[in-house]
Amino acid sequence: MLTSAQLRLIVITDVRLAAPRSIVDVVQAAVDAGAPAIQLRAKETTARETAEIGRELRTITAEAGALLFVNDRFDVSLVVEADGVHIGPDDVPVSELRRISPPGFLIGSSTDDAVEAQRLVSDGADYIGCGTVYPTSTKPDAGETIGITGLQTVVEAVEVPVIGIGGVDVNGAQEIAVETTAAGIAVIGAVMQARDPGIVVRDLLRPFIHRD
Repeated sequence: MLTSAQLRLIVITDVRLAAPRSIVDVVQAAVDAGAPAIQLRAKETTARETAEIGRELRTITAEAGALLFVNDRFDVSLVVEADGVHIGPDDVPVSELRRISPPGFLIGSSTDDAVEAQRLVSDGADYIGCGTVYPTSTKPDAGETIGITGLQTVVEAVEVPVIGIGGVDVNGAQEIAVETTAAGIAVIGAVMQARDPGIVVRDLLRPFIHRD
């Protein structure tokens, strides 16, 4: 059973932003600091390369008791024995993935629309990634920002955890924790670019831990 505590923070990987460090090193620092979930996002690598990285991340997350999701690639998520997959509107529909998923497999999906969120949950989504909450430079196709109000609208529309994503930094995490009932946040640049990822992870988690 997926809990909100497991989704207080999803750290999404980005090879370019992590450089010159490897994403494996950044993820290790993140889970050591308490990050409860990691999403392997590797848009510019082949399926084989993504699987190789995924196996390393699976070892790290398993040892830390953290969840591992793979972005877009359902096939890779199964190969590396990830906990789940996160898909967008252009990927294979949630309903089709749910039909062939193994027991206990988690599916997350993205939308900033309350009605669409309800449909995704009805189709089998376990959580919703909702944004873009704040302006972001890490995902050029993210669309218009929806702000705190838009995020809360989606939260109130569904009964599964909703995660705020898009331009979230430490200040944004505080605002989301205080001003909404979202389960948590997902971040890319805030952790991948951080000089000390562990410190940033703890700062991002703090308002949600205190809220609970």
